Amino acid sequence: MQSGITASKELHEAFNELVSSVNQRGLVAGIRNEQLVPVQSISSTIADFSADLTNLGPLLRDDEAAYVILRRYDDASDGYVAVTFVPDTAPVRQKMLFASTRLSLVRELGSERFRETFFATRKAELTSEGFARHDKHGELDAPLTQEEQSLQDVKEAEAQESRGASARSSHVSSGVSFPITDDALQALRALEGSDDNLVQLVWLPTKIDTLRLIRQGINIPKETIELISKSSSAAATLAETVSNIEPRYSFFRYQHEHQGQQESPIVFIYTCPSGSKVKERMLYASSRASVIATATADAGLVIAKKLEASSPDEITATTIHEEFHPRQEEKAGFSRPKRPGRR
Repeated sequence: MQSGITASKELHEAFNELVSSVNQRGLVAGIRNEQLVPVQSISSTIADFSADLTNLGPLLRDDEAAYVILRRYDDASDGYVAVTFVPDTAPVRQKMLFASTRLSLVRELGSERFRETFFATRKAELTSEGFARHDKHGELDAPLTQEEQSLQDVKEAEAQESRGASARSSHVSSGVSFPITDDALQALRALEGSDDNLVQLVWLPTKIDTLRLIRQGINIPKETIELISKSSSAAATLAETVSNIEPRYSFFRYQHEHQGQQESPIVFIYTCPSGSKVKERMLYASSRASVIATATADAGLVIAKKLEASSPDEITATTIHEEFHPRQEEKAGFSRPKRPGRR
């Protein structure tokens, strides 16, 4: 769920300084007194992203979560990366707090500024070698310049428009499909074998920079399905972990014992609180099938049950258990009536 924590004035100022400075590569941020605050700036000693990463390691602790904001693509105003660094040895409450505040950080500083967001649990993932592995794993294309990206998006929009009403009607009738980010897929792939048994995904609208055509700015929206958190939860505490104010796609590994056998089926849970925005309700409902298909085909999950609820409170330990092992009603024995005329 969302933590309600917001960015402080000091963090906004520190980020603006990063954007305008050529002597900074990034910024380490944290949570203090229920606010997102700057902790330390990351200097740029050479005009090379990989080389500057050596300045980051000493600023991170092996047992403390942090947010790391890096300028990765110097020539693009959406060239920033937001990393949620959550070491395995960090306190559990801190892990949950940083995971649930992750999207607030990006939204408050400006989603249009960030080309990438992902989780890291080890310092080694934030070295030049770690980023190379991250790129290779995600099979990322070489980053486009701002103008190249904008031109590509204009062409895609024009192509979509040229297909006509019949094509758009077909697209809508078959549901909506948004790309799932690489770190979300990694979390889903690890669900069956990791200590975390709950992966939560959200729909996130972002914007890339604009191409000015005839003195007009054109913003072409990019919408993705993102990882909001991965954690460990018992079936009885799911309602405390899943947001009760925003929709969620949750993948839950239900570990339990039945008739002496240990079982761990995967349950897909779609929750959409009644107070959600109309657009969110429509998009989550229409893209649900696509998310399930991707989790099955690309992450290799075998989804045993699919549940839907307006509020996480409706998903209880009993609800989940009875989905797999329905309660057997006890039948009362038949009592033969006495024959008439006898006492």
